[in-house]
Amino acid sequence: MMTDTVLGGRGHLLLRTAAAVLGSYAFCWGFVALGMAGLFALGMSFHDAEHLSTMLAFLLYLATFCWAFAARSMARVWAVLAGGAALMAGAASLLQMAMV
Repeated sequence: MMTDTVLGGRGHLLLRTAAAVLGSYAFCWGFVALGMAGLFALGMSFHDAEHLSTMLAFLLYLATFCWAFAARSMARVWAVLAGGAALMAGAASLLQMAMV
């Protein structure tokens, strides 16, 4: 009985760690893509938009990393991080196509 809870705890910790590292990375990647496209569309130079988005993404990564461990629902964490990453990357692609 004790072995099941230990293995379950390790599996839960592994999922939390994967969400924190990989999910937060994907979320920030989508944020940077959307931020760069949006700021460039608003008239900021490409490199300034790139640097500003990347600097903000460092703070966002820290926040999402910590949130992945603090949140109660693992399903919500994965839904927000993976879903947000997909939505932001998709929106960035549409915005980039509209600018071309």
